[in-house]
Amino acid sequence: MIKPGLTSLFAISCSFLFVQQAFAQTQTEQQKVESEESIEEQQSADEITTAPLVISSSRTNSDVKSSPQKITVITKEEIEQQLAITTDSSKALANLLPAYTPAREKLTGSGETFRGRTPLFMIDGVPQSNPLRPTGRSAHTIDLAMVERIEVIHGANAIHGLGATGGIINYVTKRPEAGSFNQHMNVQTTLPTTGISNETDNYKLGYGFNGGFEDFDYLVSTTIEDQGLYLDANGDPVGVDNTQGDLMDSRTYDFLSKGTYWIDDDQSIGAEFNYFRSEGKQNYVSVTGDRDNGIPTTSEKGTPVGKAPRNQVYTTSLDYENKDFLDMDLKVQAYYQDFEGRFGATISDSFQDTSIAPDGTLYDQSQADSTKVGSKVTLVKDGLLDDRLKLTTGFDVLSDTTDQKLVLTDRSWVPETTYFNYAPFLQAEFEALEGLKFHTGVRYEVAELDVPTFQTVADANSVTVDGGTPSFEETLVNFGITYSPVETVSLFGNYSEGFGMPDVGRVLRGINDPGQDVDSFLNLEPIVTDNIEVGVRYDDTVWDAEFSVYESNADLGSRLQQVGDDFFVERQKTRIRGLEASVGYWLNKENKVGVGYAYSQGKYDSDENGTLDAELDGLNVAPNRLIATWGSTWSDNFSTFLQVQHNFSKNFDDPEKEFSGYTITDLAATYKLPTGKVNMAIENLFNEDYITYYSQSALVNDDRYFKGRGRTVTVGYSVDF
Repeated sequence: MIKPGLTSLFAISCSFLFVQQAFAQTQTEQQKVESEESIEEQQSADEITTAPLVISSSRTNSDVKSSPQKITVITKEEIEQQLAITTDSSKALANLLPAYTPAREKLTGSGETFRGRTPLFMIDGVPQSNPLRPTGRSAHTIDLAMVERIEVIHGANAIHGLGATGGIINYVTKRPEAGSFNQHMNVQTTLPTTGISNETDNYKLGYGFNGGFEDFDYLVSTTIEDQGLYLDANGDPVGVDNTQGDLMDSRTYDFLSKGTYWIDDDQSIGAEFNYFRSEGKQNYVSVTGDRDNGIPTTSEKGTPVGKAPRNQVYTTSLDYENKDFLDMDLKVQAYYQDFEGRFGATISDSFQDTSIAPDGTLYDQSQADSTKVGSKVTLVKDGLLDDRLKLTTGFDVLSDTTDQKLVLTDRSWVPETTYFNYAPFLQAEFEALEGLKFHTGVRYEVAELDVPTFQTVADANSVTVDGGTPSFEETLVNFGITYSPVETVSLFGNYSEGFGMPDVGRVLRGINDPGQDVDSFLNLEPIVTDNIEVGVRYDDTVWDAEFSVYESNADLGSRLQQVGDDFFVERQKTRIRGLEASVGYWLNKENKVGVGYAYSQGKYDSDENGTLDAELDGLNVAPNRLIATWGSTWSDNFSTFLQVQHNFSKNFDDPEKEFSGYTITDLAATYKLPTGKVNMAIENLFNEDYITYYSQSALVNDDRYFKGRGRTVTVGYSVDF
């Protein structure tokens, strides 16, 4: 149980945390040598340097090679390649991570999972995911143009606490460059190759400046994007999702500012602020399709009822780092996030109330608001036991207050609910023999949920639910091992546990029986997911490869199920098994090819008899996927990038959710001018005509039987000055 004095502890912690860790931590990426010949020459001359990239998301100052879990680092170059093709962050992640679900191509990403479970999204360590009322909007809280790299930890873990049942996706924002004042400007436009009109125009503008003087460095960057109507492969309008929110026919803004003051060579304090807003322009209405006859949902000119769907997110953090605090590395972070996710108006059964309007006539729309305040303290001590032991300890605090209201009728759909959590943790890394390391850790989670007495809406029988303060305590452990018999090979294995909450908002608003008490309501119990994984990495600077197999189990999991117009949470035992494999090869100094593959299978206990007897559908698990890439440098000024994504067909227990599969090919090119550079890209090069994975396999619904976007051409120009 949470003790009364914990609130004061939180306040003291936040006061102390009013300082910031350095954003400008020196980090260098492993360099790829230019050819097999140059490799041999450099090896003979002992010239190869491989400074490992420190993974900030690990909190242990570790690198990829020494991690017992699979880690992917998406580099600045890879992000820029994707941005030349698409500005949809979900689509970019799906293009880069085979274990990520194919993007819905909408503002809401419900059903987009990572290894079949929910990932924890972060911006520089600040959580973006909402534990109490997940809206599926966590992937759209920052423009990728603001991001320097993306750190991805695959599989359940608790190193950052709540929410990482599928893994962690941490957006690490850009840092200031050398120099006192540097400027960057970019502009790009995207057009379909068929049906071009002023309705299909898409443009994006960006400007930023950064630099430093004496002991202070800074960065300011802003973007604006205006998207028009999307067309499918036949030149017909793609269906707009007026309810869940859409990326097409939208306007998006992002503003990022950050500054760091260096007290000395070891200490720095700083602040960061990011404002993101994506809002529909309300120019189109959805035209219902006919799934049985293969007729997709489309769009036509019109003004939807109600206010425009949107995401509006403020993310602020204050950080302090001291690399020589009592011979330890101290990092302290305090953060604040304000999230507003508004959905579009609909005539859903859930909104009907005959005291307001005749049954079947009442339009309404919901808005989820979440405010997070938290802190993280991390201490790393290495060099113990003759440089064989490294210890990492810390203490995290989080307070999240969430509610969901019905905007047009000013009703409460989900009461204002507060989740308070604190957790101390300890991680240890011990090198028993040269190349052989053991990893272990423990995290003690204490959480309390404060739910007031509330009344459900009319569709849930207007019952009164007694509030309460249910609390949970969980001890989460992890064990791992890494072994490098030679420099180029690393074997790894781990057992880790993740901790998450079910969709509390869905659970509470779905109560329709009188006499319920929050303190005894079983569905509010937390989700503890354990992940077992073994794998191998190989990298000789010409070849790089990785292979891992995993199993993820939750005895009391959380599975989304659609019933009519609504989605409900089913608390059932779930298991996901899968493998991930990738290989890359430098053909020569100008060309590299790569292939990544992910396979997964999800099961759940449908009748709660302890047997996993049913398959998870496309709302909860991804198809098997293969992604092939070829990057080529043709001259000092000209380079190209080709990627092919194949989503394999997949059958489910429900034959109506059978997924037929599809293949998307994208091509991008960059040409450097005397001043600036030009980017050109063709998305869906062969104009594949397809129904999205979500629309085929996640639900059976005529209103959301969406086609994917047809072929588009993007041209952009950017310049640094």
